[in-house]
Amino acid sequence: MLTGAVATLAGDRGFGWAEAIAIRGGRVVAAGSRAEVEATAGRQTRRIELAPGEVAIPGLTDAHLHLADAALAARSVDLGSALTAAAGLRRIAAAHAAEPDPEAWLLGHGWDRDRWGGWPSAAALEANAPGRRAAFWAHDHHALWVSATALQVAGIGPGTPDPAGGSIRRGDQGLPAGVLHESASALVTARIPAPTADRYAEAIPALARELVRLGVVAVHDPGGLAADPGLVGAHGAYARLSETDLPLRVHACLRSESLPTAAELGLRSGDSLGPVDGRVRVGWLKLFADGTLGSRTAALLEPFEPEPGSRAGDPPNHGIWIMPPDRLGSLAEDAARLGIASQIHAIGDAAVRAALDALGPTVGRTALQPRVEHSQLVDPADLPRFAALGVAASVQPVHVRSDAGQARRLWGPRAERSGYAWRSLLDAGATIAFGTDAPVEPIDPWPGLAMAVTRRSPDWEPGMPAFGPTEALDLATALRLACIGGPTTAGEADRGRLVPGQRADLAVVPADALAEPVAFDGPLGRVRPRLVLVDGQVAHEA
Repeated sequence: MLTGAVATLAGDRGFGWAEAIAIRGGRVVAAGSRAEVEATAGRQTRRIELAPGEVAIPGLTDAHLHLADAALAARSVDLGSALTAAAGLRRIAAAHAAEPDPEAWLLGHGWDRDRWGGWPSAAALEANAPGRRAAFWAHDHHALWVSATALQVAGIGPGTPDPAGGSIRRGDQGLPAGVLHESASALVTARIPAPTADRYAEAIPALARELVRLGVVAVHDPGGLAADPGLVGAHGAYARLSETDLPLRVHACLRSESLPTAAELGLRSGDSLGPVDGRVRVGWLKLFADGTLGSRTAALLEPFEPEPGSRAGDPPNHGIWIMPPDRLGSLAEDAARLGIASQIHAIGDAAVRAALDALGPTVGRTALQPRVEHSQLVDPADLPRFAALGVAASVQPVHVRSDAGQARRLWGPRAERSGYAWRSLLDAGATIAFGTDAPVEPIDPWPGLAMAVTRRSPDWEPGMPAFGPTEALDLATALRLACIGGPTTAGEADRGRLVPGQRADLAVVPADALAEPVAFDGPLGRVRPRLVLVDGQVAHEA
């Protein structure tokens, strides 16, 4: 029995405050006044009394967190906190000096061409890690910075054509400059030794424990499962972890190239991935419509705004189709026929429209709800289509912190008219699930909740106004999207609230985190739960 201020999220809006809840068999069996709940207690009942200044809330579900990739990224070269290219190169040089095997790859992630003031180069890597095979993902994981040696190993030269759905950034005389966009990155990543199941199985639980300490009780991994009959990679690790005491729940998504193997293995969305009914389940088929805002590869109805240095004769940039719209539709249909739901990465408004077209015919045919991932720019005509079709929007509010400036610059007036339109999507009846997109962003979900309410960051230049303030959410609504949105799309009607019949997944947090007004760098953005329960059992206690 837990007594104190409990935000049950009962009903359709607000916090749904109760004075106590009772838990039995991993589920909430009573919620209401202290006296009502006390009547259900017995002599063996364990009592948890919240301290003054504490509240209990349902545990959070991160609906878009690359758990397997983030677990490995935590053990690679971190360029995300390097504020300049020079700082990043110093970290690379140190990693190069620390690795005695000259054939070993240096890997990392997190660089940002806008933060660094331009695209990085293979020449810079050669100067700091000479002769090294090196590859570093951009912060959005849609561009890969590679060394001259890596280009040579992959056979990429001045005559190498751009692959479908990607491009090779070039310098003088058409020579590859060291950055590969979208599908072109596979030319190098195919040469990097794949992580083993043992490596994943060691890294994933460590990051899972860190997530639980933040109050996250479930994750949808949008890219961690290449269905594999040999179980040698992430698939093998997840199948193994499904049988263990993994501290949180995971829906692991299938990659598009894995669909035939998934069919052979009989994998279906929502099924347990291991031989026992554990905490790891099969998620969605993950498809990519376009690229990203930062890489200038989001597929747009109208082109990107001209940038400094562009010439009058340059063709307009409408972004890149990683997968053509007709192919999106055919793969989503193939998956639905197998009982596998699809989610489609779509940043630009043209991509969002194509994703809705592809997913609409599959709605209601799988255990999980089809989703459009990111939905960063949505044409007003497409807002009502989410609810009308029954397609959910999976969004990551924290992206506004890093995207606001370049969205205004690259998308112009439409950025705040149609960008990150969470309030408009809700008003149009859409189901929305919150996530972080780690390791693109940090795994901490709380700054994202604060951004959903404030649409403003202290990281921005002084005087920079809130981004699209009419799309801001109230705090109770933001919390509901973080707690209920993900489970809803995963067909888990018994998770996300603290009412009878629901799983007892909860976090005890400071009461001032749920107080108005909200500031991005205030108590909400800095939450660290004192206690976290999963299935009514203590998963973390500070």
